[in-house]
Amino acid sequence: MLKNHLRQDLQWLKRQARKDRRITLAVLGGLLAAWARQLSDVQGGNPSPVLLALSAALVLVSGAAWLVSAFFVSRSLRVRREPAEELRWVARIGLGKEWAFCSLSAYVAWHLLQFLTALVMS
Repeated sequence: MLKNHLRQDLQWLKRQARKDRRITLAVLGGLLAAWARQLSDVQGGNPSPVLLALSAALVLVSGAAWLVSAFFVSRSLRVRREPAEELRWVARIGLGKEWAFCSLSAYVAWHLLQFLTALVMS
């Protein structure tokens, strides 16, 4: 009976991991498109060095988190057959999702910084 419960739990974890992987890929794709759009529309004003440094730091943090997330998701493409390997697979997808949302948070912080800068400057 214990084996059946463990097998059901593992199947549930795998289903949840597949759903999380789809969410992560959607977040990563959306972030890539959003950054490409935002960075192509950057206006060449004369910002202060502090704001420029904050913007650059947020862009770099978001890019680094995006790369780490993409690394974890790419490592989860092959499903292993042993239960311990399947649990590592689930954990990688969970880590990838966390890093994707860290990247999204840096993007939102960058947007907030741009909004506040525009609000203060006008």
